[in-house]
Amino acid sequence: MLQDTQTIRYYQRITDAFVELWNRGYRTDDMRMYLDGYLAALRHGNAIEPYLIHRLEEEASRFLYDGSNFAMAQPQPEPQHDYY
Repeated sequence: MLQDTQTIRYYQRITDAFVELWNRGYRTDDMRMYLDGYLAALRHGNAIEPYLIHRLEEEASRFLYDGSNFAMAQPQPEPQHDYY
C-alpha cells in the first residue's frame, strides 16, 4: 500500500494514463512499456526514493494486470412495462 503523497500522485497519473491508453486501443504490452519508461524517468530524475519507485511499480503492475480495471460498464436496459 502506498502511503507517501508524492508516490500516490504518481500512481494516480499512471493509472489514469493506463485507462486512457486502453480506451485509445492500446493493450497490456504497450502499457507495460509505458510503465517501464515512466519508472525509468522517475529513477533518472531522482523524483522519489528508489524503494518508493519499487512499491509504485508493484502497485501499478497489479492495477495493469487486473482486468476489471479496464472493463467497460454495460448500460442496463430499461425494463419494458406493459400498460394495457
